[in-house]
Amino acid sequence: MRRERGFSLVEVVITVAIVALLASIAAPLTETVVRRGKEQELKSALYRIRDAIDAYKLAADSGQIEKLADATGYPPTLRVLVDGVRDVRSAEGKRIYFLRSVPRDPFADPKLRPEETWGLRSYDSPPDSPRAGADVFDVYPLSSGDGLNGVPYRQW
Repeated sequence: MRRERGFSLVEVVITVAIVALLASIAAPLTETVVRRGKEQELKSALYRIRDAIDAYKLAADSGQIEKLADATGYPPTLRVLVDGVRDVRSAEGKRIYFLRSVPRDPFADPKLRPEETWGLRSYDSPPDSPRAGADVFDVYPLSSGDGLNGVPYRQW
């Protein structure tokens, strides 16, 4: 008598249970990996914007771009960093660009424009209570929640 080869019902049930257990362990790990990736993207975006703001201020202080007498030298909006400003030292009227595009906060609502995903702090506002004003001295994420390091995103 020949027996057919195959898996018994018990073997299949045990295999499915092991796979389900492994999947339940991997799911939270996957969420953490995705969140860590978004946090890295947020850090990178903050660095790029802040670097562009500092470059604008340096250009204004060095006389490379036009600055009003009563202005701080910081950009009036984030959009100016993308649209560029006229180089006053250039006879052809070339423009200086500080960002290719405004990066978006990866935790923000995807329906918002990138400029709307950031909170703006003007030069004359205190660091513990940032508010928008005549210029953009700094940006901060509007996202609620805490990072994996325990620091709220708004304080990054």
